[in-house]
Amino acid sequence: MTITPSRRSRQLANAPARRGDPLAEFEQLQDQMGQIINAFFRDPLVGGTSQPPVWVPAADLEETDDAYIVELELPGVRRDDVSIELRDNEVRISGEVKQRERTGTLRRQTRRVGQFEYLVALPGDIDAENVDAALHDGVLTVRLPKAAASHPRQIEIKEG
Repeated sequence: MTITPSRRSRQLANAPARRGDPLAEFEQLQDQMGQIINAFFRDPLVGGTSQPPVWVPAADLEETDDAYIVELELPGVRRDDVSIELRDNEVRISGEVKQRERTGTLRRQTRRVGQFEYLVALPGDIDAENVDAALHDGVLTVRLPKAAASHPRQIEIKEG
């Protein structure tokens, strides 16, 4: 009598041996899910659009007494690849993280590349003439001073 292994047992035999490390298995599952999601958004036929997706970088928005401060994480981006526009009280920061040239085979990619855009409407008026921006250590910091009319002012209450 000849016993032929089932399809499932052949798959288990061909799978790499695991040591029962649940964290490693979870990481492998997370990597696979990330690849599926990235493939969905990168493939123009699947996403239904001919344009590559635009992503939003991680950002912080801080309000001080005299300004709004926007900080965006843009590692590896050159300042020439970033554009900052101010219209009324709306700030639009856009640009591109370029794919770098590689000499070897790329086995895994989790860093984002392509067009990005960050858009925020600020709650007060901005002094557009005094806006400044600096890119240092992969963090873009944009300081947007408040207009003089929007600074808080203490009102004295008079008696009688």
